[in-house]
Amino acid sequence: MTSRDNVNGQSTSNRPHYYPPDHRSSSASLKGCCCCLFLLFSFLALLVLAIVLVIFLAVRPKKPQFDLEQVGVQYVGINPNPPSSSTATSASVSLNIRMLFTTVNDNKIGIKYDESRFTVMYKGIPLGRGIVPGFYQPAHSVRQVETTIAVDRVNLLQADATDLIRDATVNDRVELRVLGEVGAKIRILGLTSPGVEVSVDCQIVISPRKQSLTDKQCGFDGLSV
Repeated sequence: MTSRDNVNGQSTSNRPHYYPPDHRSSSASLKGCCCCLFLLFSFLALLVLAIVLVIFLAVRPKKPQFDLEQVGVQYVGINPNPPSSSTATSASVSLNIRMLFTTVNDNKIGIKYDESRFTVMYKGIPLGRGIVPGFYQPAHSVRQVETTIAVDRVNLLQADATDLIRDATVNDRVELRVLGEVGAKIRILGLTSPGVEVSVDCQIVISPRKQSLTDKQCGFDGLSV
């Protein structure tokens, strides 16, 4: 037996052979798995989107109706400053207005309303704000929600104060404007659609002597109601 055939008493043909790991095959397998997962998630996302789209087209959702139904004047107080002056340089306004809104959902699915804010204005000057908390309205239902706008001694300067005092004491007719944005979302299979904005714009006239509402004209999404 020669030295080439025997090293330390062992045949070279019986030795185990070691091969370095193939990094290229491992990397290719990892990329293949990632690609399969990406395709799977993409398919599931498209499938869910298609189902929601089919349901959305089947129910054909309509815009919610949000209307100012009643306005109750609980208190009106207008005081010139200074009180003894015939031509007031300013006026202090205090009032409480209770507003009752009616919401109508003619859809086959429910509507989720966000918190809504309403502002009472006199000749473009904000006097006070009211808040209607968010709520959920089921399908084919009518609901009433209310808010109270409290104006506590808001001061108006000369020209506006003079006009307001004349309207209140001489004409017994104070014109106010109520503005608000109502955010609504449609819920389908637990999923919420993008928000839909509903605008409320009301011109109201109150009588300080009678502490009551005398006229109301509202706009709903730019349409007269």
